[in-house]
Amino acid sequence: MPARPGDHRSFSGCTFRWNRRATITGDEAWFRVDLVFFHRRLKCLVIIDLKVGRFSYADAGQMHLYLNYAREHWMKPGENPPVGLILCAEKGAAEAHYALDNLPNKILAAEYQTVLPDEAMIVQELERTTAELERRTGAA
Repeated sequence: MPARPGDHRSFSGCTFRWNRRATITGDEAWFRVDLVFFHRRLKCLVIIDLKVGRFSYADAGQMHLYLNYAREHWMKPGENPPVGLILCAEKGAAEAHYALDNLPNKILAAEYQTVLPDEAMIVQELERTTAELERRTGAA
């Protein structure tokens, strides 16, 4: 059965409420949030903004607006403050660090990939990560 507005879908501790993009209005401006999830374990809204270009400090400001609005209008009693995730095609580490560090809202930025890495690279990364975890825990 296809999803309809208001439907709820659950996976990995998150519930996604499909609503054809949430709209934020204020003064004479309006904004559309790309995705809104509710994370059951964290007990908070997760707001996701999708960017086709490089991360910009303006994206952090836009997400800050979304999170402040969500806190004031969408949060329910007993929930934790919302978290923002900006997914972008490219992210400069320095710009992201200075734009996102020490904000009152929790905002993360991450690059997305349009193609998967080859199998050898995935195997190499899994082996490296496993070795690092074993080193940290003292397992042999």
